Amino acid sequence: MRSYPYVTGAATLLLVAGSAAAPATAADHSGFTLKDSRITESSGLAASRAHPGVYWTHNDQDAARIFAVDGRSGKTVATLTFTGVGKPRDMEAISVGPDGQIYIGDIGDNLNGSWDHVWIYSLPEPKTLRNATVQAKQYTVRYEDGARDAEALMIHPKTGRAYIASKNQNGGKLYEGPAKLSTSGNNIFREVQDDLPWVTDGAFSPDGKQLVLRSYFSARGYVWKDGRLGADHRVKVPIQGQSESVTYTADGSALLFGSEGQGSEVERIEVEGGDGGGKGSGGGSGSGGEGDGEGLVERNGFTNAVLGLGLLVLLYFGGRKLLSK
Repeated sequence: MRSYPYVTGAATLLLVAGSAAAPATAADHSGFTLKDSRITESSGLAASRAHPGVYWTHNDQDAARIFAVDGRSGKTVATLTFTGVGKPRDMEAISVGPDGQIYIGDIGDNLNGSWDHVWIYSLPEPKTLRNATVQAKQYTVRYEDGARDAEALMIHPKTGRAYIASKNQNGGKLYEGPAKLSTSGNNIFREVQDDLPWVTDGAFSPDGKQLVLRSYFSARGYVWKDGRLGADHRVKVPIQGQSESVTYTADGSALLFGSEGQGSEVERIEVEGGDGGGKGSGGGSGSGGEGDGEGLVERNGFTNAVLGLGLLVLLYFGGRKLLSK
């Protein structure tokens, strides 16, 4: 993901200063550092089903490859190169399905509608972790209401159904794919929810009862029932440079949040209740409608506040520089 929000360095410093006033516990910020110098734009993160403690990630604009990373050391333990697909354009998300397949969402569109279709790739999660070249499947995706940018692909851990959350500062949408993806023809994704936060990634809890959607500065958890979003609640997030990814740990006890950049940190936040099944931090709102409204206020209010503070700081220092000449 190369286009990020227009937040000045001064505003970022204000955010970090604010976070220092309320330090998190050591458990909140345990995690790992991505040690592989080839991983410079980690845009997606997914816990392995076959190898506990291992996480899959990938660069956004890269060759057709993904990396298996040891969650204890941060070192790459396998690189999978996949064939049978075209040249990836903007890989933004990764998810592991109940069918033993790894799904990669080549769904980014920084021009927000320049491509009339995007792709999802799938390849089998290997039983043994080693460098390998594997055959992948490619699925063509179109949205029922036209092209758009997206960075979140979530495969439901029970049904195997694919969902995509579009990315829009003024409110994105959640789209549902067909019951089973097809390699022939188009897979039409249909809207099931609007007015989402500014989404950069998402993840289902292992039991499939919660969906977490993250943005650059916040995250929200939603009860998931019968293929739809229910009551929502705030989810704690770490302060990161360019906040790109999120996944549950395999046991659902914590969330891992990642960001772009070489040597970037993946930070762990414990799930309150520790079961990944609906006891998220802050509790649920009284209704889905109330929760959505709160999320909208949080998104726009926070973004405007950061931009406003950043602009004031720039004007202040810019004015001083001009007066000193």
